[in-house]
Amino acid sequence: MLARLSSFPKYALGTFPTPLEQAPRLSEELGIELMFKRDDAVELALGGNKVRKLEYLIGDALSKGYDTVITTGATHSNHARLTAAAAVKAGLRAYLVLTPPGSRELKGNLLLDKLLGAEVVFTESDPVKEMEILAEELREKGLKPYVIPAGGASPVGVLGYVEAAAELMEQVRALGKGINYVVLADGTCAMHAGLLLGLRALGVEEVGVVGISVGKARGAAKDVVRRLTNEAAELLGIENPVREGDIVVVDDYVFGGYGNITKEVVEAMRLAATKEAIILDPVYTGKAFAGLIDLARNGYFPRGSVVVFIHSGGSPIVFQYDEQIASFLQSTTF
Repeated sequence: MLARLSSFPKYALGTFPTPLEQAPRLSEELGIELMFKRDDAVELALGGNKVRKLEYLIGDALSKGYDTVITTGATHSNHARLTAAAAVKAGLRAYLVLTPPGSRELKGNLLLDKLLGAEVVFTESDPVKEMEILAEELREKGLKPYVIPAGGASPVGVLGYVEAAAELMEQVRALGKGINYVVLADGTCAMHAGLLLGLRALGVEEVGVVGISVGKARGAAKDVVRRLTNEAAELLGIENPVREGDIVVVDDYVFGGYGNITKEVVEAMRLAATKEAIILDPVYTGKAFAGLIDLARNGYFPRGSVVVFIHSGGSPIVFQYDEQIASFLQSTTF
């Protein structure tokens, strides 16, 4: 599989492997052996999981002669911020089509988008259509725009986490242990699809990949994971080894919907911070970690299970929603 991956163009944007960090205090509290895969520690523009996807997406764009990238996301989008940063590194123009939720006040990721020089377009219409319109306008001006879907959720973007699956297993084996579960936040689901496809393509059948949805209903999220694993497997030229029962999505922790911030989410953020000095965000990793905590306390993971939580980044979102987070910290006794 790694030989097949090496045939795809790739533009280096980070230093890998990212750390696999043990969490002894949280492990003791939750009755599992918990580790964090620190993809938030990638050095590009405050890091995050999108860097892995963008290495392949930017590589693809450059190999085909594009000079501009267009992508979309929420106003607080980590993917938009990192696409803007990747474009700077690669010498490309960047256009960001941003949609609700999120304030248009210049702070958090939106501030960084501007600082990185991206052209920001706000819309409340269908962002896919808006990107198509923008791409045509740019072509008429003589540019060559490469359109990246939200979250880098394309077969090319998925390759970044197919590769990450091999990296993770190598780290785990170096520790002399196995793992039972990988837990992650499901937004656009490309990370989930890549890790699952990568693990199964490597013949790793014993590790369950649990996606905790931050907005989508379980069925819709599973459909996206299924489609992306099929498309990425076809791109790799392999038969998709992912079976229907492998696709696990939990949608019990959306807490009122995508972008909605609640006491439970802030409590999970605070627990990770006070126990392990891990900073989570309130839109993605905080929700997913709230789900992990509840699943662990209710016996979803057998006691002593080795669980890896993918820390997919997002620290700038903390400052984009600082007032909401502060209000819970000030008014709630944890």
